[in-house]
Parts: sequence; structure tokens; C-alpha cells
Amino acid sequence: MKSLYSLFLFLFFGLSANGQQTVGLFLNDSLAFNGYTLFAPLSSRTTYLIDNCGELINSWESNFSPGVSTYLLENGHLLRTARIPSAFNAGGTGGRIEEYDWDGNLVWAYDYSSADYHQHHDIEPLPNGNILVLAWEQISEQEAIDLGRNPALINNQGLWPESIVELKPIGSDSAEIVWEWHAIDHIVQDFDPNLPNYGNPADHPEKLDINYGAGTGSGPGGFADWIHGNGLSYNPDLDQIILCSRRLHEFYIIDHSTTTTEAAGSSGGNSGRGGDLLYRWGNPEAYGRGTSADKTLFGPHNAHWIADGLPGAGHVLVFNNGVDRPAGFISSVDEIATPLLPDGNYLLDANLPYGPDNLAWTYMADPPESFYSSNISGAQRLPNDNTLICEGDDGLFFEVTPDGKEVWRYVSPVNIQGPITQGNNPAQNSVFRAIRYAPDYPAFAGKDLTPQGPIELDPLPGMCTLFNALDEAGSSANHFRLLTNPVAEELKIESLNGFAVNYHIFSLAGKHIAGGTAAGYRFDIATGNLPAGMYLLHVSDKSSTAVLRFVKQ
Repeated sequence: MKSLYSLFLFLFFGLSANGQQTVGLFLNDSLAFNGYTLFAPLSSRTTYLIDNCGELINSWESNFSPGVSTYLLENGHLLRTARIPSAFNAGGTGGRIEEYDWDGNLVWAYDYSSADYHQHHDIEPLPNGNILVLAWEQISEQEAIDLGRNPALINNQGLWPESIVELKPIGSDSAEIVWEWHAIDHIVQDFDPNLPNYGNPADHPEKLDINYGAGTGSGPGGFADWIHGNGLSYNPDLDQIILCSRRLHEFYIIDHSTTTTEAAGSSGGNSGRGGDLLYRWGNPEAYGRGTSADKTLFGPHNAHWIADGLPGAGHVLVFNNGVDRPAGFISSVDEIATPLLPDGNYLLDANLPYGPDNLAWTYMADPPESFYSSNISGAQRLPNDNTLICEGDDGLFFEVTPDGKEVWRYVSPVNIQGPITQGNNPAQNSVFRAIRYAPDYPAFAGKDLTPQGPIELDPLPGMCTLFNALDEAGSSANHFRLLTNPVAEELKIESLNGFAVNYHIFSLAGKHIAGGTAAGYRFDIATGNLPAGMYLLHVSDKSSTAVLRFVKQ
């Protein structure tokens, strides 16, 4: 069907009756990566899937608010977390995991919650069908003191250190725990010299300092929510896990190849280091190898590996919220090339913090103060080398090119009352994260992807035209014409007006291959380095745009 193969879309819209657009699709440039975007508004029980025109493709209803992450599985099922009552009262609380089929039928649900533990923030579906679950666990006030916690940094709530468990779903309402890791097994402290875990944190970067970043005790969770993990990521090639921490301003990498017994210690697994931290980045002060001036992450979210096959594969992408950033209330999206060694460990020089010192890439708005989300939020590298960003506080999703040009913008039109009317203030429309799925993602095979119109009420009059990658109709009727097709070493183009031209070559999957500028009534583009196959050429000048298909022999 047409929308399944669309790669280039353009938006033309009018204004609402009061002359102001407040929600929905604001921009859809031809350089945006075409796909389907999944998001779950935090104030709603509905999860939405939209196309690049901002039109609804599918939705799923739950009896619970999100708790707070959601994923579309390859079989077309929705995997989401849900918020249920709990004694663990802090931001991102969940407790329940649900799986729905494409038609909205609940096929599996499981509560990972008790007086001793509670799922929160994130889960991560694994290739084997299991699910990694991030959870708090309850440590009493006395137990925390016995581990070296300064009594001044604790109250009767005790401590809620992070744990990660791997669940194997069973039937429609059960699960088996097949692996687990507990942060409390990897603690160092320099407060009480009489305890066995006493030591200098600078000598033990593989451990968490139980007294660092204890906070003020104010806000949800107070002292208890000491680490405040908010994201998980799994790398199947390394068999490693990333855990992102808001309150300690870091992300950590641990070995998943261990047994549960090995994960509680400091040996075993592919790394030979058990469940100790293999790597950490963002705040050297947290392990005594820097000061507050060395902090580079500020309340981060959604640290994750960029997947194989994507630009920057193997690097870590993180939404750097900017909480207490010295430069001001400024968020950024940062890409880190970790110092991975051939054996799966990470380079660390004696007495120095983990590198790198510089970012592989970063996005910061212009002006920087125009982009800020104090909490939640995330980012995603796309196949065309663009990055999709969710500015969670404002329910804003936007896509930028590698040089920071914005090519797609959408504001969630859903708040606590449900979809709002265009032109109204979209207050309380925050979203934890947004994920874009490519048109050829297996979940969409055989599914009805017919657009159902915008989510918002009283949508703007307008038109979103789809340029089908498999149908050139309408494209070559512009002011550009291919003079050679198929091509070998050169693609020859004719321009009917001779204006300066910008051009970009894309694969049919939407990956950006090459680009440049040209001028004149006829110009050539070198294609000798392209592998044989079919490609799309996007050409534009000040008066016209065209999307043309060509074949490289």
C-alpha cells in the first residue's frame, strides 16, 4: 500500500480559526525519515502510532496509565509498562507489564511488584523473547547503614537501589526470572572503615559509592531513590546492558553474559568481571576521579547503543537533560564513542576517568535555551543519519539532520482529557519517549496501515502528499529530467530553468547516500562508487522539487 513505501512527504497546512496552530504536525520536510512513530502520553491510557503526516495508524487502550515505556515488537504486538499502586512512590513508577496484539487484545500481563520490589521506568525486549525489567528493591534503613550509608543521608523509607531482572513470559499472566543483577552487590564506601566494603571510590570505579549523590531527601522518592535509573539498553553482539541514572548523572555498562551467581560477584562472564561495572560515563566525580566541573551529563535519560546498520552504530546516544548545567537550562543530545576493547572490556587509564573526553556528535538548539526538558525525554538515530528527538516535558517530537537542520516536527495533542481541539493549549501533554519504526519493520507486514486522520480534534485543513518510492508519477513532471537511466559512472540531469540545485541520493530504505549542489541546465552526478541497485534522487531549486528513481548497473 502507498503509505508503506513512502519515503518523501511534504506538508501544506493552513491555520486554525483563531489563527494559531498548537498541536499536531508542524513540519514534514522531504529529508525526514519516513516511518511510523510510537508514543504513549503520560496522562493517557492510550498508546498511539502515527505516520509522518501525523495521522493515526493504530492505537491501543489499557486500563492503566503508562509506567512509562512502550515498544512495538516485530510480531506487531505492543509491549508496554503500566502504573499500579505501590509503596514505591517516585517518578516513573510502573509495576505492571502488558502485551497487546495489533488489534488491541491483551495477550499477556504480569505484575512485577511487591513490598520488596517494584518495576519502574523502562523494560527492554530481548531477541530471545524475554524481557529485561528495571526495578527498585527495598533496603531497610538499618540494612543501608550496615552497607556503609551515612545515617544522615537516609530516613525511614530506607534505600531503593536498582535491580535488573530478566523475565521469561509464560502463558497469559506468568513469568519466570531467569537472570538478575543487583546494584547493592557492587558497593564501595569510605564512611565506615569497619565494614568489608570500605575503600576509596577512586580505586574502585567498578563499584557504586553508596554515599555519592544522596540528594536532599526532597521530592518523590527522597533519599530512598538514590540512583533513579530511568533507561535500559541491550547490545546483543556484546551481551551487555546499559543502565542510565538521572541522579548520579551517569550511565553504566554491565555484563549480561554472567549467571545470576556471577552477576552478584566480581568474576565470570565474557568480561571476567562478573556484575561489576564495566564502564561508566558522564560524571567522574561520582567515583572520585574528577570534580563537579568535570560533569558532562546532567540528569540524563535514554542512554542506549545505536544499533547495527545505523550511522554511528556501536556508539551510545543519550538525552542530556541539562539539569543544573552550568550554562543554564539547556538540553542536548550527545553521542559517545566508548573506548571498547577487543575482549569486551573498556579502556581505563590508571587514576583517570573513563573516556572519551569529546563527543562524537551533539545536537544543541540555536539558541541553546530554546531546547530544554527537565526530565523524561529521549532520542533515536534513524537510518538516514537523522536523529529523532523527544522533548518530553512539552510532548514535542522533532527530527534533525546531522548538521542540526530540523526536518520534522510534531506536538502531541493528547493531555489528561484526551485529544484536544486544534488551537487549544496542550498543557499536560508530556511523553516519556517516542520511537520511529521503518516502513519495512516486520511488525507492519500484512497490517492495515490506512491513515485514519489526525489525532487532534478539529484538525487544520490541509494536505500531506505522499511520494511513493515505487511510483514516480508526479515526480518527473516537475522541472527536472533524467537523461540517463540506468546509469553507470554518471547520472545526467536536465534542469528546465537552470537555477542552483541541491541534490541528495537515498536508498529505497531511506538511507542518505550522497548529496551536493549543482547549477546549469544540465549537470552530472558521479555514481561510479554506488553499488548496483535502485536509488532515489531528491533534487530541488528555488522553484521546484522532484523525487526521481534511477537504477545503477
